[in-house]
Amino acid sequence: MDNQVLPAILEKILTNDSEPDAVFSALLPALGEVFQGDSKAGHASIHRCFLYLRNPHTKIGKIAYCWRRSDRYPDVTDSDWKPEPESLPDEDPLFAAALRAQPSIFVEDVETASPEVVNRDFERKNFGHRALIHSHLCQDGLLWGILQPCVFEQPRVWTDFDRAVIAQVEKQITPLAIAYVKAAGV
Repeated sequence: MDNQVLPAILEKILTNDSEPDAVFSALLPALGEVFQGDSKAGHASIHRCFLYLRNPHTKIGKIAYCWRRSDRYPDVTDSDWKPEPESLPDEDPLFAAALRAQPSIFVEDVETASPEVVNRDFERKNFGHRALIHSHLCQDGLLWGILQPCVFEQPRVWTDFDRAVIAQVEKQITPLAIAYVKAAGV
């Protein structure tokens, strides 16, 4: 599955531009289009997709990009870089897994996920989504970013197609995330 061709819309974005801002600005809404739902199969449409970028050496980060299907979903974009709370890995098992450079995590339902995987109260308070992909942008064991497509109001079954797309996108945007963070000088 790893060698499958990306959907044309993503392939075009990821091959036609090497400027991180252009790629990230185009990528998030394109993922929303690619991950359209099929409610009969339990595949709800993506409602929001954001990209958190961070310097793993200084532990400073921000949600630099956020796409929303409509303005009824919160815009979580940060205007400034800020230090990550020291307590974050203890409060958020998803973030702790990302820091350990573990494989990305596909949460079908925040409400029923294991507490070892998801801190339901933390997710409700900070994000409000019901299903999500916690996609880890790592290189050499260091976390440079998290891409997070999510669904509100209902669970979503993540398919093999979804997983293959995320794996390919991760591989292609991680170097861009690193370049973006280094250019920011944080």
